[in-house]
Amino acid sequence: MPLEIERKFLVKSDAWRDQATHSERLRDGLVARQDGLKVRVRCYGNRTTLCVKSGRRGLSREEFEYDIPRDHAEAIFAHCEGRILEKTRHYVPGESGIWEVDVYHEALEGTIIAEIELPTETTVVKLPDWIGEEVTGDPRYSKANMLTERLRAAKVRELRRACLASQ
Repeated sequence: MPLEIERKFLVKSDAWRDQATHSERLRDGLVARQDGLKVRVRCYGNRTTLCVKSGRRGLSREEFEYDIPRDHAEAIFAHCEGRILEKTRHYVPGESGIWEVDVYHEALEGTIIAEIELPTETTVVKLPDWIGEEVTGDPRYSKANMLTERLRAAKVRELRRACLASQ
């Protein structure tokens, strides 16, 4: 079974930016999520994929990712309304491997999370000085939960504005 073993961290400074070797824009659509299992569609560069991830067990989870035709991906995105994220992923080499620093746009503007994939759960990770709090496994930092919270907050702000305008 293909395993994804990763740790996630908040980013506390922009010191990583000068170290990034390249970047790419990604668009993710959450197709479904239930009991820790999620299905995602992604477009980046010339590649489009469908990915199924199991619930996390420790730092690991099963990950099945398949290339799909772009027109299929676009058709699937049409079913992801309100569950689409856009981000720029920056690749930053470090002593422990390549860090993927995701700078979110639109609904999650201002959110920056760094991830590092590991060969084993016991791999020791040397943290660069720009890395902040670890959020691996923290449900507040799952993409789906972050998006749900931001959309909820936006609706509350919209309702408050409507109430104030009607007074």
